[in-house]
Amino acid sequence: MQRRGSTLKGIVTLLLMVANVVFWVPLLMVVAVAKLVVPVRQWRAWVSLGMTAVAESWIRCNGAIFRLMGVLQLETAGLAGLSRREWYLVVSNHRSWVDILVLQELFIGRIPFLKFFLKQQLIWVPFLGLAWWALDFPFMKRHSSAYLERHPEARGKDLAATRKACERFALIPTSVMNFLEGTRFTPAKQRALKSPYRHLLPPRAGGVAFVLSAMGKMMGAWVDVTIAYREGSPTLWDLCCGRLETVRVHVERRPIEAWTTAGDYTNDPEFRRRFQAWLGELWAEKDQRLETMAAP
Repeated sequence: MQRRGSTLKGIVTLLLMVANVVFWVPLLMVVAVAKLVVPVRQWRAWVSLGMTAVAESWIRCNGAIFRLMGVLQLETAGLAGLSRREWYLVVSNHRSWVDILVLQELFIGRIPFLKFFLKQQLIWVPFLGLAWWALDFPFMKRHSSAYLERHPEARGKDLAATRKACERFALIPTSVMNFLEGTRFTPAKQRALKSPYRHLLPPRAGGVAFVLSAMGKMMGAWVDVTIAYREGSPTLWDLCCGRLETVRVHVERRPIEAWTTAGDYTNDPEFRRRFQAWLGELWAEKDQRLETMAAP
């Protein structure tokens, strides 16, 4: 059952979050300029550390706002054994835009700064689009099957963007974040995709397979995150108003199996089938876990 919440609390929380964005993003832009003007690899690595420090301060201030307003409480399991000095691949189910705030609050100070793969259109979000660009978040163009049939030259462009992003991520310890479903879960999408899972959409294997191929050997682990809301799919406004019950989050640090980093997902059908089957088994486990976590 959703908490009653307060419209006044929602307005105040949202205004504080907007003020936080307006304060930190210009600072981030100043550091970004310093990164652009000197095209030297070591300099850009040092400046990237400065940009990450600014972004983490922004996230910590968001967390302080949530605690001040009492709008986000987390019940967590499995956070032991993580480090800020390792590279990680972080995967999660995707229910809501609130997921990103939950993940940031969960991992800030525990692992390297999260870098998300974002839809190309999000670069136009005021302030935030500039911030994501400056922080080297990769922007991906999602093309439908029909579009690719008409424009075969567009095939592989997302993989090329992934390769470029992975090259930048190699400069400093990074947590590469991927929502494997590719979009937020809704019952309509579940039916349209004929998902075999009760609480999840089918995972998209190609992107994560390519990240593992490009960076798997340097990554310390695969961090599997399961987020469960008792409200189903809450909105940002629900969060700001304090309507969320305690959010349950399960984290599992899994070793990266050597075979997952050694194959060619694009050109090797046998490897592709094995990878998809392996990911499907992990997703079935997550679906069963969600069944338990989402219970009252």
